[in-house]
Amino acid sequence: MADLSFGPFSVDVAATRVVRHGIDLRLRPRAFHALKVLALNSGKLVSYEQMIAQAWDGVSVSRHTVDVTVGEVRKTLREYGCWISHRRKVGYCLEVPGSEQLIKKGWHYRAQATREGYERALTCFEQAAREDDHNFDAFHGAAHCCLALAVHGMRPPREMYTRFLAAHERAESLGGPTPELRINRAHGLHMFERRLVEAEVELLATLREQPTLAWAYVPTTMLYASWGRLDEALDVLDRAHKVDPLLPHLPALETFVRVCRRETDTAMGCGRRAVELHPHLQVGRIFYALALEEAGHLDESLEQIRIARALSPDLPWLCVIEGICLVKHGQKHAAHARLDEIEETRASEYVDAYFMAALREALGDRHAAFAELERAIDENSAALFALDVDPKMDPFRSDRRFSRLRNKVFEAALAH
Repeated sequence: MADLSFGPFSVDVAATRVVRHGIDLRLRPRAFHALKVLALNSGKLVSYEQMIAQAWDGVSVSRHTVDVTVGEVRKTLREYGCWISHRRKVGYCLEVPGSEQLIKKGWHYRAQATREGYERALTCFEQAAREDDHNFDAFHGAAHCCLALAVHGMRPPREMYTRFLAAHERAESLGGPTPELRINRAHGLHMFERRLVEAEVELLATLREQPTLAWAYVPTTMLYASWGRLDEALDVLDRAHKVDPLLPHLPALETFVRVCRRETDTAMGCGRRAVELHPHLQVGRIFYALALEEAGHLDESLEQIRIARALSPDLPWLCVIEGICLVKHGQKHAAHARLDEIEETRASEYVDAYFMAALREALGDRHAAFAELERAIDENSAALFALDVDPKMDPFRSDRRFSRLRNKVFEAALAH
C-alpha cells in the first residue's frame, strides 16, 4: 500500500510510522492502524463497525475502546486533532480543511527563497489563516515568511517584525512552543531585539532537545558571529555539517565567518564551494564577493555581485553592494550612477540603510554615511547584527561617533 499524507503528516504504512516535519510521532500500533483507516477514508464517515473491522482486524472490542484509541490519535496530532470529528454512536471522520492546499502552495513558494517567493507564500498563508483561524501551519508559515522578509532586507523590518510577532503568537497559542517556533523566536530576539543572551539560551536549549534540527544551526552561527565569538561560530558550523552537509546556507555562513576572522584565502575557498554547491543562493555569492574584494580580486568580486543581482533583481541592497565594489574598482562615476538609481528606488521601496552607509563612506561622504547608519537603527535593519565584525564597517571604527552608535544598537545586549 502506498504512503498516505494529510496536512503536515506522512503515514508510512509499511513501517507503521507517522512523521511530521521529519520527526517521528509515537503511536501505539493499534492507534496507528486507527489513524491509517481514517486517512484512507479522509472526508468520509468511518462507522464503529468499519473501524473495528479494519483497525482491529475484526477482533471484537467495545466502542469505548475505539473512543479511547481515537482520542489517543487526536492527542498525538496535537493542534490538528480537531480535524477528527465524532458523531456520537455513529463513528469518526478525518476532514482536512480546504486551506491545506494553500499551505502546500505557500511552502512551495517559500522554497524559492526570493522576495517574490516569500511574498507569494505569505499571501497563501494569510489567506489560509483567514479561512481557518485554527490552522497552525497557516500562522507558522506566515510568521516564517515575515521573519525571512525582514532578515533578508526584502521588506521594512519594523513592519515585518511586528507582523511576525503577531503570527508567531497565534501559532504558538495553537501548537505550543514547537522547535521550529522556538528557533524563529530566538532568531528574532537576536536580529531585531538584540537580546543576545536570551536568544542563545533558547537556541541551545532547542538544539539539546533536537540536535538533528539542521536549520537551528544557522541562526546559532549568526548569533555567535555577530557576538564576535567566531571560534564558537565555527564549532556550530562543524556540528551542522555532521547533521546535514548539504544545508544550503552552511558554506555561505562559513565564508562570512572566515571573512570576519580576516582569513581571506580560506574565505575564498569556502565561497567557491558555496557557489558550486548552491549557485542560486544569492547570499552565498555576496559573501564570496566580499572575500574576493578583501583579497583585492575586484573583477571576480564584481562578477559574483552581478550574478547575485541577476538571480534576485528585486533586492535593492544588491545594487548598493555593487556600488561599493565599483568604488574600490576605481569606477566612481559608475558608483554614483548606482547611488542615483538606488535613491530613485528608495522613493517607493525599502532600501537597507546599513549598506547605503557603506556606499556613502566609500564615496567619501562620512557625514551622510553616519546619517544612513542612524537611519538603519531607526528602521531596525537586520544587517546591524554584523556591526561589530563586518569589514565594511572598519572605516567607521576609529570615529568616536561609531562607539555611541554601536552602544545604541546593542543597548539591549549591554543591559544584560
